[in-house]
Amino acid sequence: MRLHVEHSGAGPDLALIHGWGLHGGVWQGLREDLATNFTLHVVDLPGHGRSAMRQPYGLEDLAGDLLDSLPPRIFLCGWSLGAQVALRAAALEPRRVERLALAAATPCFARRPDWPWGMEREALEEFAAELGRDFEATLRRFLALQARGGDAAREVVAALRARLFERGPPDPQALRAGLALLAEGDLRPLLPRISQPVLLVHGERDLVASPGAARWMAGSLGNARLVMMPGCAHAPFLSQPAVFAGALHEFFSGSRNG
Repeated sequence: MRLHVEHSGAGPDLALIHGWGLHGGVWQGLREDLATNFTLHVVDLPGHGRSAMRQPYGLEDLAGDLLDSLPPRIFLCGWSLGAQVALRAAALEPRRVERLALAAATPCFARRPDWPWGMEREALEEFAAELGRDFEATLRRFLALQARGGDAAREVVAALRARLFERGPPDPQALRAGLALLAEGDLRPLLPRISQPVLLVHGERDLVASPGAARWMAGSLGNARLVMMPGCAHAPFLSQPAVFAGALHEFFSGSRNG
């Protein structure tokens, strides 16, 4: 299926992919800056913003929809769940996806016996149970968790809440399916297939995707660089937008010429 995508700017093609429960509008604070060097493609994932819901709702399905909605050759920047979609897309079509920037990324959101850098599975299951009772309150609670611990927590929560229902509420089925992806997914076996250059941008105080997960990814990917952002939690592009945009400009600009 084709996704809702907003286009702006000029230059190499760069897609921005949001996280769980939100939509492409979350990138609004970066668009003017990034559009000076790139043609931006700001995506709404299925069931979010202005994109229709889809079934089934697997990670490979989302990655396929993403690729079907974008130009033939593309840079990807994904945040949180969007970072996992970007990783899956890069593995599906390595000749199309030239470079990846992954913000607040982890290959495995839930803690496992061999993975100490995840959230407790019970916490994710609690979010899923609360969705059925009061999905708006559950979303707001999750937004607060994303900002907790950062220097700009109050400002980040305000920015996320201001955007939350800007394009209407997300589809409850998409929220449940997205939480299931977070709770059950494990992309560690996928990483050896990622040959593209990868930029990992992570908040040093992230309570959703542990900084330990980012360090592990940096060591496990064949061509990755990690930028750890001091004072930031799970939304570093909102906490320090100029620093985040600068890292993307440096990583993506001129890459097609070496």
